[in-house]
Amino acid sequence: MQKPLSSPLEYLFDDVPDAGTLRQIVPGVYWLRMPLPMALDHINLYMLEDDDGWWIIDTGIGVGPTQELWEQIFASALGDKPVKAVLSTHYHPDHIGMAGWLCERWQVPFYMTQTEYLSGLSFSRMQREHFSWTSTLYLQQAGLSPEQVEEARQRFNGFGDYIKPMPVAYRRLVDGTNLTINGHRWRVVVGRGHCPEHACLHCDALNILISGDQVIPRITSNVSVMAGEPEANPLKDWLASHEHFLETLPADAMVLPAHNAPFTGLHARLRHLIEHHEEHLLALEEACAEATAAPTAMDLLPVLFKRPLDQFSIGLALGECIAHLNYLHQRGQLARDLNDVGQYTYRSIDDTLHLRLRRNRSEIDDQPLYQV
Repeated sequence: MQKPLSSPLEYLFDDVPDAGTLRQIVPGVYWLRMPLPMALDHINLYMLEDDDGWWIIDTGIGVGPTQELWEQIFASALGDKPVKAVLSTHYHPDHIGMAGWLCERWQVPFYMTQTEYLSGLSFSRMQREHFSWTSTLYLQQAGLSPEQVEEARQRFNGFGDYIKPMPVAYRRLVDGTNLTINGHRWRVVVGRGHCPEHACLHCDALNILISGDQVIPRITSNVSVMAGEPEANPLKDWLASHEHFLETLPADAMVLPAHNAPFTGLHARLRHLIEHHEEHLLALEEACAEATAAPTAMDLLPVLFKRPLDQFSIGLALGECIAHLNYLHQRGQLARDLNDVGQYTYRSIDDTLHLRLRRNRSEIDDQPLYQV
């Protein structure tokens, strides 16, 4: 049953499956939900039925009731078929948190792109002592005070506490290759920006895209620069990926996202996501043009985020702001200078920009931050 929205998107269902249960999308493709211990309180996972077993697509986070819910599914929903493979779209904890446990539980292979697998290994083993002088420099240059940098140091940790130990081996997913499941070919489509090598799966015969975090409705995935690569340009990758998806994926595909609910209206959503970030770029450029003193990234957070930010959100917001500033700076639209206290400040290359770009800033979407 399709439920119309007041937008070009249509949700496929009026409600969501109960935790620990499967809901059929089409024969052989099933949707389930697992809880998350944060404001974004759920993740959508998917199971694909093959002739000799089940594929698990994304795993849930490795804390809370996730393991118990998986055992409930195994006891009630698999029939006489075992799990035969586990696949994670990318390395964030809600997507790989149970991968190691699942692969050990069923003695099955783990599928992932190479960059995501190696990123997962790195971040899962990170400890507080890995907050180095480079981390301090990144935050200092972003505009944090010494006290704020020290607070960030005290909070710093990897995400090993939120995942079971990762599988010690994997099978590499590569853009454009196919997995044959239940007689259908699922093509790997790589997206970038939210993470370095995110694997989506598209089945032409079923007209279904398992999109992970690359395309989700209602909220926008976090696109951030982190201290480990301070000059990265993930927003450029994000925008290019969405343009590529527009060119290569059908507009009427059924999208199975990692959050919210399955929907149709892929091209409309892709265009909205592109426009959303273009509006943010324009707002930052205008703010730098109109500022009486050249602002830092911290100074510019209110341009993108209108609500108060808690300690968890401010790190995501700062990373996203710097992603937009790096994009503008590397494209030659903003100059970046180092002030007397070691902070990067930004100024418009075009001093008349604010006269040409007057518009109502309230049009900018102030959507919830999202990272996991």
